[in-house]
Order: sequence, then structure tokens, then C-alpha cells
Amino acid sequence: MTILEIVLSILLPPAAVFLRKGAGKDFIISLLVTLLLFWIGGIIHAFWLLSKKE
Repeated sequence: MTILEIVLSILLPPAAVFLRKGAGKDFIISLLVTLLLFWIGGIIHAFWLLSKKE
């Protein structure tokens, strides 16, 4: 992960996922998790998703 992805994962989790994965299912899931689980869920999901090896 780059510094930009780490900062975006904390401030705007869906934006970090969008930069790495695009506007697919991962972005939609990140957006829903962020909205429904009060930001902390979005941060956890973004870090988990971005730290996975592709």
C-alpha cells in the first residue's frame, strides 16, 4: 500500500478502494459498509481489501 492509499483508507475508505479496484463490486461493498457501519467498518474493509495480494 502507498501512503496515499493509507491516508484515503482512513479519511475516505471508498475512494481508496476505487483507486485500486475501480468501480466494481468491491467499491459498492466498501461504500455500503462505510455508510452502514459508521466509518470504522469502512476503514477496516478498505485496509483488508487493499492489503490482500492480487
